[in-house]
Amino acid sequence: MKKLLSTVLQFVMFLLVYAIFSLFPPFHVERVLIATPTYSRIFILDGILITLALYIVIVIIETLVKRLCQVTWTTIAFVLAVILGYVMKFGFITHEF
Repeated sequence: MKKLLSTVLQFVMFLLVYAIFSLFPPFHVERVLIATPTYSRIFILDGILITLALYIVIVIIETLVKRLCQVTWTTIAFVLAVILGYVMKFGFITHEF
């Protein structure tokens, strides 16, 4: 039960970090996906990069504390949060001219 609760809370944390830093990018790392004379489609990478950095920090802490069984659940939470954030189109911007 503790593993499930921990996984759900990590999932929510990863999803919130992904959403917040996609809406308010501190580094403005952008990738132009489509550019036409009438509109451009941009993907902001800040949210996913900061979420990945947070995941790496959590995995390092879990490894140092020797909770290696938790790494699997943390990975599941991270992957699900990134997939759901991508499906919810966090980080995608369309500019029309």
